[in-house]
Amino acid sequence: MSDTSQLTRPDARTASTAEPSRAEKRLTLNPAVDVIEDVHGVTLWADLPGVERDNLEIRVQDGNLRIEASANVPTPEGLRLQHAEIRVPDFARSFTLGPEFDTSKIEANLKDGVLKLVIPRREEARPRRIEVAVG
Repeated sequence: MSDTSQLTRPDARTASTAEPSRAEKRLTLNPAVDVIEDVHGVTLWADLPGVERDNLEIRVQDGNLRIEASANVPTPEGLRLQHAEIRVPDFARSFTLGPEFDTSKIEANLKDGVLKLVIPRREEARPRRIEVAVG
């Protein structure tokens, strides 16, 4: 499994000289990811603070896994925002999966802003012990 993510900013060449649109003000971030691999497959944890299930999309196609999400970080009632580095971030991260992984059995769980993906190995790709006969 290899990481193919990049930080993405709006292209200044396509920005209008008029007031920037909401999409142009947004920044796409690479979420922090922890990856643990064992004989059964890979478990991936991605930090997606402020992301709800409805704003999360996970796709796998042709050996590429893509995570895309939008966070919702509301300002509490009665407070006024004085400064925000990133107001409403988008997250995106891509990974290339080898043929030894069974993409049809990926499990995903989002809890408290942390996405957990379990990507199992195909049964035939798992290590196995070969018994040796004597004689």
